[in-house]
Amino acid sequence: MVFLKKHSIVLLLVILISQNLFSQDNKLAEVFAKTYEYETVGEYQKAILELKNVYDENSYEINMRLGWLSYNAGLFSQSITYYRKSISLMPYSEEAKFGLIYPATATGKWDIILNTYKKILENSPNNTVANYRIGLIYYGNQNYTEAYKHFKIVVDLYPFDYNGLLMFAWTNFQLGKYREAKVLFNKVLLLSPNDASALEGLELIQ
Repeated sequence: MVFLKKHSIVLLLVILISQNLFSQDNKLAEVFAKTYEYETVGEYQKAILELKNVYDENSYEINMRLGWLSYNAGLFSQSITYYRKSISLMPYSEEAKFGLIYPATATGKWDIILNTYKKILENSPNNTVANYRIGLIYYGNQNYTEAYKHFKIVVDLYPFDYNGLLMFAWTNFQLGKYREAKVLFNKVLLLSPNDASALEGLELIQ
């Protein structure tokens, strides 16, 4: 009889906890839904307030959402803070790292941008988006040797991709590899006939 009473109490506690968790999850879902409504009409501050009212610093999803909303509201420093919190909660998350790139770019924090892309490559060395964008950064800094390494990965994985081919062609050109550049510029023309950039490159080689 005593066992049955204890069992009933435990069962009741489990039911109450389950109901409470369900209620919390349901409330959070409603809050997120409300933020999407506000976002649709550009009311980012109201959407942010909705989430701050239920803020949990250990919630990856809330921090991610606040990072995005803060970025759209022009609150770039806050956005960076929320995205960094998301990364601390989920260190392998690529979506959080790519999210961090948005406010970092808006504020011209190129050290954060480059380091974040490198962090992505630590876990996913063949990530073509990160490799391509790092390549662009190095190319813009006239570090063509480093740009070459990253554009090569992109072209090895996507041999018939316009952006990768064009930047790899120009990088080869800048390194004095004119024969390789010529081949690449001609491949670009297969994707984009009369492409102005590819034609310019070929004209410079001749």
